[in-house]
Amino acid sequence: DIVPDGAVHAVFVRSIEAHGTILSIDTDEALAADGVVAVYTAADLGLEAKPPAMPALNQQMLRSALAADTVRYVGEPVALVLAETARQAVDAAELVIVDLDPLPAVADPAAGLAEGATLVHPDAGTNVVFALPKAEDDIMADCEVTVELTFRNPRMSGAPIEPRAAVAEWDGDRLTQSHLTQWSSTQFPHTARDALANGCGVSTDQVRVITPEVGGGFGAKSGSYPEDIVVALAARQAGRPVSWVETRTECMLNLAHGRAQDFTATLGGDRDGNITAYRLHIVQDAGAYPLTGAILPMIGRMMATGVYDIPTIDISAFSVATNTTPVGAYRGAGRPEAAHAIERMMDLYANEIGMDPAELRRRNFIPEASFPFTTPSGLTYDTGRYADALDKVLEAIDVDALRADQARRRAEGGPLLGIGWSAYVEIANPMGTGEFGSVEVRPDGSAVVLTGSSAHGQGHHTTFAQIAADTLGIDFDKIEVRHGDTSEVLRGGGTGGSRSLQAGGSAVLQASEAVVDTAKALAASMLEANPADVVLDAGTGRFSVVGTPAVSLGWAEVAAEADGRSEQLLSEIDFDPPGATFPFGVHASVVEVDADTGQVKVVRHVACDDAGIIVNPLIVDGQVHGGIAAGIAQALMEEFHYSDDATPLTATFMDYGILSPTELPSYERIEQETSTEVNPLGAKGIGEAGTIGATPAVQNAVVDALAHLGVRHVDLPVTAERVWRAIADA
Repeated sequence: DIVPDGAVHAVFVRSIEAHGTILSIDTDEALAADGVVAVYTAADLGLEAKPPAMPALNQQMLRSALAADTVRYVGEPVALVLAETARQAVDAAELVIVDLDPLPAVADPAAGLAEGATLVHPDAGTNVVFALPKAEDDIMADCEVTVELTFRNPRMSGAPIEPRAAVAEWDGDRLTQSHLTQWSSTQFPHTARDALANGCGVSTDQVRVITPEVGGGFGAKSGSYPEDIVVALAARQAGRPVSWVETRTECMLNLAHGRAQDFTATLGGDRDGNITAYRLHIVQDAGAYPLTGAILPMIGRMMATGVYDIPTIDISAFSVATNTTPVGAYRGAGRPEAAHAIERMMDLYANEIGMDPAELRRRNFIPEASFPFTTPSGLTYDTGRYADALDKVLEAIDVDALRADQARRRAEGGPLLGIGWSAYVEIANPMGTGEFGSVEVRPDGSAVVLTGSSAHGQGHHTTFAQIAADTLGIDFDKIEVRHGDTSEVLRGGGTGGSRSLQAGGSAVLQASEAVVDTAKALAASMLEANPADVVLDAGTGRFSVVGTPAVSLGWAEVAAEADGRSEQLLSEIDFDPPGATFPFGVHASVVEVDADTGQVKVVRHVACDDAGIIVNPLIVDGQVHGGIAAGIAQALMEEFHYSDDATPLTATFMDYGILSPTELPSYERIEQETSTEVNPLGAKGIGEAGTIGATPAVQNAVVDALAHLGVRHVDLPVTAERVWRAIADA
């Protein structure tokens, strides 16, 4: 139990209105309740409204960690109750009376853009958070064929099994407190540390963040949330440790949502299937306060053309404030949306010209000989073998047999069969940021690895230990990997954007190599040899002079020598990559559709995801499987709904669609490895790949199953009702 003795329990009082002016907050009855220690509002904690952290976002859209004058979405925290027990805190929170004057609410970004729309932030004078302008020229003027579609990538909840939690404790008494220790549920401990320091008005060396068992993150647990800062300030104000655990509904209403983009797309080219122009307009729902989600159309622009050599593009966007939960990162964060847009359009184009959708993709792939390849958006892809991945999937699924079965079912009856394709490329470690890693060999010959990356289920401990073991020649079970305590690991980038292995793993590799060099110098003095003549047999973990392996030293002997000299076999590395990597893949999904009910069943899913050199095949398989599950879930049922007045309608797992294993097939994964020179491991990211490839493949398969009926499109998610209505309309 990480909760310190004497801790009080925190419960937030949250808005039940989507939009309203706060007239008063009456805390008297709550303060008089049994066990209550304190009730805090924004004024009590001295909270100030601050602009978005990203300068590119509208700086007039301010937020206070507790709402002070206006509430802007259902669930926004307004006050905090501290009590001796969690039950007492829950009861007392019910007694806090928040008097609100309701205001009209904006539930949809299109409504937020309309003339005369209610302003979520009146001082900003607009609901536009961020914009990318349209090109002035008509890029479709010379196209023989164009297809156009308006469709959406719906809002989702990150929905981790484990909601957030925080425990804050300051040292000393109420008057002398100066150092905060906070146990935090975050993917980015150092970013959380910095946010807490800023929010509490102290320096970063006065804050220690510890991330124990975080549970699922998926991007939604990036950095720090307002609740984390409020818990820390409350602990300082009360002079006691504070513990807070989020409920499921709080998680659904306050953990950043994902996706939430509307597209208007046009794809142009000739009747031979040569694509020459792509225009995409994105309307991003940013939610009530601008977070990472508001900038995601920029990622959409970067990745717009996907795996295709399309010479001319026009990508424009508006990010719009609404009275809904703020939108942030969710598995892929901008890359799945971009892949979804172009992959849906590729199928639409193939249908228009009567070409097999797999063949259309092949015809427009960036050729392997063209890498490194610079796209119209200015990105330079490192490596790609797109046609090879397609060929492997084609060989696995036997399209001819599936098409014959599809024709038979259409003629004779039974569930309709559909085949859907997607080909994608993603940007992994999109900011090209580095990572910290250190390796120390202890006097007993074991080793400890520290990493600035932060594990929450991806297998970092195993993979990083493998890298160190292979380099050092020390047994895997003698290597300890530690992370997530900012007092021990002083700097780091955390986990997100499929960056951990290529950045954190490379740091561990280089630190291991540096320790070997240090050990060789020590071994040379012990063996009375030139350091240049000393070699390490990584298979045995023993040092010897070239040509005389009979006389050798093990790590324990060399480490003991270092300890005797008061030296350390320690190396600290800040790996600085030259840029991002670009994993890619091809997915094919086979679905059955019940024409009477609209029910969709994914019966087969084949994926070839290329993430560069594989360090641990089992972990890669696990990451792909989890990603595909998330992608199929979005395709089939996941969507967070609001009413027209911005009241959330899917705030529990009773009404928000979560897949179980019974709705999923056993995936067929095909390995392919294309190395990169961006890092010494030759590895790319894999955590988001399955999600990016799966969703459009399933959607395209459903439309393919219904194509003979004249169905041109079914929006995500392809629920039974949506499919049934598409059939009925056709």
